[in-house]
Amino acid sequence: MGASKTALFSDFQNKLAAMAKALGHPARIAILEQLVSKGSCVCGDLVEGLPLSQSTVSQHLKAMKEAGIIKGEVDGSHRCYCVDLKECQKLMEGIKNIFAKATNCC
Repeated sequence: MGASKTALFSDFQNKLAAMAKALGHPARIAILEQLVSKGSCVCGDLVEGLPLSQSTVSQHLKAMKEAGIIKGEVDGSHRCYCVDLKECQKLMEGIKNIFAKATNCC
């Protein structure tokens, strides 16, 4: 969606859409599962647990970080990633609030 169109929606709607898009690939779900189970990971550790190249995992991590799902810190020559729990809790609460308003419509 172009920048001119995103202005038509709330900050919440844009943030939720960005996070949902960043989770829209099975590799990213697998990465998220690994990060949740381990607490934090260096990119190389994630690569060992996935059937993907290091560069592909790095691209997925970049998309997830830009969406605010994960955080990354440089530790020497390594980059360590962890789940941004605050942002993910906002995502879960936002989705919960949307469906809490639902009625039996079908």
